[in-house]
Amino acid sequence: MWEGRDIIVLYAVIALAFGAGFLVVFGLNFLLVDAMESHRIRVRKRLEEELRLHQKNMAQGSLEFRELYELAAEGTVDLSPGRTPTERFANFVHESGLQATPEQVLGLCLAAAAAAGGLAWLLASHWAATLSAKWIATAAAALIAGTVPTIYVSGMRSRRREKLLSQLPDAFDLMARTMKAGQTIPQALQAVGDELSAPVADEFTYCYEQQNLGLSVEATVRDLARRTGLLEMKIFVLAVMIHRQTGGNLAELLAKLAHVIRDRYRIRGVIKTVTAEGRMQGIVLLALPPVLLGVLLYLNRPYALVLFQYPALLAATFGTMAFGAWWMHRIVNFEF
Repeated sequence: MWEGRDIIVLYAVIALAFGAGFLVVFGLNFLLVDAMESHRIRVRKRLEEELRLHQKNMAQGSLEFRELYELAAEGTVDLSPGRTPTERFANFVHESGLQATPEQVLGLCLAAAAAAGGLAWLLASHWAATLSAKWIATAAAALIAGTVPTIYVSGMRSRRREKLLSQLPDAFDLMARTMKAGQTIPQALQAVGDELSAPVADEFTYCYEQQNLGLSVEATVRDLARRTGLLEMKIFVLAVMIHRQTGGNLAELLAKLAHVIRDRYRIRGVIKTVTAEGRMQGIVLLALPPVLLGVLLYLNRPYALVLFQYPALLAATFGTMAFGAWWMHRIVNFEF
């Protein structure tokens, strides 16, 4: 028979054993949670490094973290300074939205230049009076044909950027309403991807998926601004960064930003209307010399072929025309 004292000792031993077991389990659980958290942090850092490596391989530049006052001091909020020409060209191709790599575009340019140059050489053999005339015709045809793919990419890039800019006010309004309803920034990005159409839906969905992989909001929105290359998107990035570091009403800020972008878009349309005459004059002035040369070659070929005997004059003419085209482009297209 157990005496009362023995029973008390037995219960005390059981309680101590239970407490010891609980503390052991709690300690093991604490160590396991700490190990899992460390693993999660390592995975997150590895994902960020892989994203940076992928961006470097795509020649799209890296996103260096800088202080807010440095970003605010720059009018264009440049998030990718010091890029090489190769990186700029790769970003140029990416902004067009085409399913093509920079290498494919360059290969197409070389193939078009080679085909046009060879065809021009064969055709010039029948009418060119001198060898220099054949070389000039071949070089001109190769140069013109080689720039056609880049002109097409530039047109698609301008078209995509224009559509993206027109969708930004609606995207920011939707984000503001979503955040006023109590949702987070990633959920607001997902709402834009679900409700709106491409290209803004594609960009914001990609940004949301990056955050699902463990990247920070700052890194993903910086990458979003770099991919699009729009000043309005860089302003959005600056607003998000300030909100993340200092707090504030981001929903109200996004609503005001949408209103500002609508006004900027309207002013941009007014500028295009006012400068339409200047752009048309530039196109006419640039197209007039080659058109007149073609007419002269058709009406009086021996007279027109005399011009090809002076390659320096043709090169100077082409150079001044290129400079004039660049100058007129700068006059009728400006940032504000």
